[in-house]
Amino acid sequence: MSFVLPDGLPAGRFLSSGPAHVWVSDEFPQDVDQLWPRLLIEQKARGLVPLLCWPDALGRPLGLDHVDAVRLEEVLATDFAEYRRRRLPFWMDPTPAPAPEGVEPWPHDPGPPFEQWPGLAPQMPAASADPKPEEAAASLLSWFIETGQFGLDECRLLLVPARRGSDALASIGWSAEAPLPLLCALLRSWEDRFGARVVAVFGSELHVSVARPPVEAEHANLLALEHLLSTANNIVDDPPTPFPEYAMDLMGRTFWSFWWD
Repeated sequence: MSFVLPDGLPAGRFLSSGPAHVWVSDEFPQDVDQLWPRLLIEQKARGLVPLLCWPDALGRPLGLDHVDAVRLEEVLATDFAEYRRRRLPFWMDPTPAPAPEGVEPWPHDPGPPFEQWPGLAPQMPAASADPKPEEAAASLLSWFIETGQFGLDECRLLLVPARRGSDALASIGWSAEAPLPLLCALLRSWEDRFGARVVAVFGSELHVSVARPPVEAEHANLLALEHLLSTANNIVDDPPTPFPEYAMDLMGRTFWSFWWD
């Protein structure tokens, strides 16, 4: 069923998303830099998650019971064991892969520094100097606007009845190559541990703000492994990035991007 809309929205309409409805703007909101922070502040009270998505983002809704059923530690432990089995020969061989003439060889990737699943990265405590998750999300959107992020102006504003952004992605059945139950379970956990918020999905790209990123190398390594096991193609593989380099780049980083080919 439809729901009461906040004031000040641009023109839009309700669309069915399985048994629920979502509201979708007709165009990219021109005042999104003022509208977005207000919607984030009102999210908890209204139960409406704002998302910026391309119009084709809506797919077949995923019931939250599928997300609830994911035992994150167990799944990631199994996935890492299989991933390590397949990739270990490449990690152990420092010989550069053949490259076309004039192209720099890909750097050697030693892989994650773990022989077994090491567990999830610990929750980052909130400090008084840290931004609130809503502030971090608004800052990421402002950066997108200022830098002319490709694809942003093709987005529409969605309002999704949900408790959190991870559940909203499931409710709209985000149509990408991502393993949606696992990804939504990861996002739930990242929301709790790092103050992460889903800001935008452009096609098969997912952009997430982070209020409390890891600041120590040990924690960054653990988090990087979680990113790797999300199956996103850009983590380490595209472009080719050694795992230690990717992990160190996560220290203090206030936004994460993922995409699937």
